Amino acid sequence: MATDSWALAVDEQEATTKSIGSLRIMDVGDAPVLCTNGRTKPIDDGDKSDEEEKEDKATQSLLNKLIRSNLVNNTNQVEVLQRDPNSPLYSVKTFEELRLKPQLLKGVYEMGFNRPSKIQENALPMMLAEPPQNLIAQSQSGTGKTAAFVLAMLSHVDPALKWTQCLCISPTYELALQTGKVIEQMGKFYPEVTLAYAVRGHRMERGIKITEQIVIGTPGTVLDWCIKLKLIDPKKIKVFVLDEADVMIATQGHQDQSIRIQRMLPKGCQMLLFSATFEESVWKFAERIVPDPNIIKLKREEETLDTIKQYYVLCNSKEDKFNALCNIYGAITIAQAMIFCHTRKTTNWLAGQMSKEGHQVALLSGEMVVEQRAAVIERFREGKEKVLITTNVCARGIDVEQVSVVINFDLPLDKDNNPDNETYLHRIGRTGRFGKRGLAINMVDSQRSMEILKTIERHFNKKILRLDTDDLDEIEKISN
Repeated sequence: MATDSWALAVDEQEATTKSIGSLRIMDVGDAPVLCTNGRTKPIDDGDKSDEEEKEDKATQSLLNKLIRSNLVNNTNQVEVLQRDPNSPLYSVKTFEELRLKPQLLKGVYEMGFNRPSKIQENALPMMLAEPPQNLIAQSQSGTGKTAAFVLAMLSHVDPALKWTQCLCISPTYELALQTGKVIEQMGKFYPEVTLAYAVRGHRMERGIKITEQIVIGTPGTVLDWCIKLKLIDPKKIKVFVLDEADVMIATQGHQDQSIRIQRMLPKGCQMLLFSATFEESVWKFAERIVPDPNIIKLKREEETLDTIKQYYVLCNSKEDKFNALCNIYGAITIAQAMIFCHTRKTTNWLAGQMSKEGHQVALLSGEMVVEQRAAVIERFREGKEKVLITTNVCARGIDVEQVSVVINFDLPLDKDNNPDNETYLHRIGRTGRFGKRGLAINMVDSQRSMEILKTIERHFNKKILRLDTDDLDEIEKISN
């Protein structure tokens, strides 16, 4: 009967993973190198635009987790909306103030957290409070939110009780592994607490109650473990974490499965929900999952182009653009640069041309699996390559302090071939970060691309000046 197959709608990737074979924590290196849908992507002729090969949210989220091993320098202010506005608002500046178990405090410091991040300052006192408080929190990768809810789970566990007490749901197998890795690191000095993965491909016998206190998994398999296989007694769950809610509801079936799991939990269970974005659909979902919540939101960062000088260069062809690029490199010192192209074919051609000129080039494009992309980005961050050529895959979320120049080899377009202001902002926002001045150069090769540039200029109300790349003195001036 169709209704018996709880995990029917779980994404294909999960269905194709090999059996884990053990309840013990795996190293993330054991995860198969796959796309989020479980298959490696076929190589095509590279003519697809990046919009056409739109990245799914789970892949983007995993990429951010892989490349952000440390906290990012987030300038967002945190806004706290309390369930009880009359209750004093507690925040902490040190981990000692949280009165953590010594073995957990040791684990926190071992991970390199010296002081709480902005989200942790406000979220941890709520998550560790007695009686437990429910929380809906907005937080991007790199802000310390995974460490925060992992710390909450480890703190609430009673290691003497050999049944599942904390349940964390992630949208995909790979994202579940990333959270598991944090649990492993933070719980390094707390071996009495163990972890199981509820992911498809992990074969379990029906009716055998598992003894691991923390279970992390994907919605369909967790539902199976609770109802079909009866491995978990949902009435004994103390803490329920729903991570990556925006990714979750973008995956077919996950939303309904998550709600079904939540309905089985006891009334006093602490509900914690995290999402990088809070569109209307995410808010509605969060309100159904989390009763009487406290809410932590990131105030929208003021998107500013004030620290970025913007120019455009008139060209007639891609060869013309390349010559302009060579002139720029010949006239000014560029620590590291990111160059954005519209198609994979262009990125491949440009990487070849720049390599011939002796540049150390890294290439990033849509056919690469997410672990390969993360490795390329890591090499670039370490300065092993000075130029990163990419499609829009990389427009968001890469903070590299040394990036001093961003070049739009092709101007960004949306799927309808209209000027894409948001992508433009994300692209050139890779420079001018960390309080430094940045430089953005746009290549214009037709009347149409000039119209696109003018539209972007009007949208941001910032003048984009013409640069003559045949005049080396003029190029030198822009770097001062």
